Amino acid sequence: MLTVFSSSHRLHHGTELKDGALTPSFEKPQRAETVLARVRSSGLGEVIGEQRHDRACYVAAHSERYVSFLENAWDEWSATGKTHDALPLVWPVRDLASAPEPGFIDGKLGFYAMDAGSPITAGTWEAVRASADVALTAMDKVLDGHHSAFALCRPPGHHAAREYMGGYCYLNNAAIAAERCLAQGSQRVAILDVDFHHGNGTQNIFYDRPDVFFASIHGDPHVSYPYFSGYAEETGVGAGEGCNANYPLARGTTWSRFREALEHALARIVAYRPEQLIISLGVDTFEDDPISHFRLTSEDFLRMGQCIAGAGLPTLFVMEGGYMVDEIGINAVNTLQGFEANT
Repeated sequence: MLTVFSSSHRLHHGTELKDGALTPSFEKPQRAETVLARVRSSGLGEVIGEQRHDRACYVAAHSERYVSFLENAWDEWSATGKTHDALPLVWPVRDLASAPEPGFIDGKLGFYAMDAGSPITAGTWEAVRASADVALTAMDKVLDGHHSAFALCRPPGHHAAREYMGGYCYLNNAAIAAERCLAQGSQRVAILDVDFHHGNGTQNIFYDRPDVFFASIHGDPHVSYPYFSGYAEETGVGAGEGCNANYPLARGTTWSRFREALEHALARIVAYRPEQLIISLGVDTFEDDPISHFRLTSEDFLRMGQCIAGAGLPTLFVMEGGYMVDEIGINAVNTLQGFEANT
C-alpha cells in the first residue's frame, strides 16, 4: 500500500490545558515518526511526499474566514508581543453563540476553537496545511486507480469542523479528501471513523448533506470527549437525514462489541453505494492508549482491516488519533495489512 507522508508535521508541537494543568500535548511529533518507522520496517509499500494543493481545497470543507484565521493566527498573536503557544481564553457559549467574529486575536482564538487542546504555534499553519496536502495527495492516487492508500497525516483532523478547531485538529483531512472526490466527479462518498473519539468535526461538515455518508464508532459521549456530540439519535438533518450514523460504546469495550458496530456501519455504507470510502484511522481504541477507554488488542486491528476490506471499495486511510505508546505504529500498520490481505 502506498503511504504519503510530510516531514513538515515536525513544525507543530505545543502544550494543552488538560485535567486542570498546562502540559506538553499528547499529540507529539513522535506519533507520526513511530508510525512511519513501522510502515518502513514492515515493507508495507512505497512512501512518497505530499504535493502542494490550492487552498481552495481546504475551503471546500471549511469556511474562507476560518482558513484565513489559521493562516494568520500566529502572526496576530506574536504581534501582541507574546512568544508562548496561543490558546483560547474565552468561548462564545450558548447565550453568546450568535456573536460576530471578534477583531482581536484573543477573541478569535475562542471564536474558532472548541477546547484549549489545540495550540497555535509558529509552525502550526505550515504543518496543518501539509497534513491536508498529504490527504489530498493520497486521495488523488486512489482517484487515479490505486485501490487503497494511506495518508499518514499529522496533525490529525476529525475534530476540526467547518469553523472551529479542537482535539488537536485544525483542518479536517478526511473531509477535505471527500470534497476532493466530489470535485472530481464522484456522486457519493462514505467516511467511517474508527477513532476512540467521535468525529464531531466531520459530522458538522456533512450533517445536512446527502452526498457524504458519515459513520463513527466511538466512546459514549456521556463520559468521553468530545461530550457534546456523537449520540445515536444524531442521524442528519434536512437533505442529510439518514446519512449520519453514530455508534457510541461503553468504557471497556472489547473487539467483540466493537466488531458488531463495525459490521453494522459497513453494511450501512455498502447499502449507500459510495464510490470511495475514507477511513478516519484512529488507533486510540488500543487497550493501553493513555487517554482512551477501549480494550482492543494489536491483533484486533488486523481483524478491523479485514472487515473494512469486505466492503470492496476504493479506500483511503487517513491517520487520526492514537497516542504515545510503542504500539501505535504496529496497530496502524496492522489495520492496513489486514485490509491488504483481504483485497
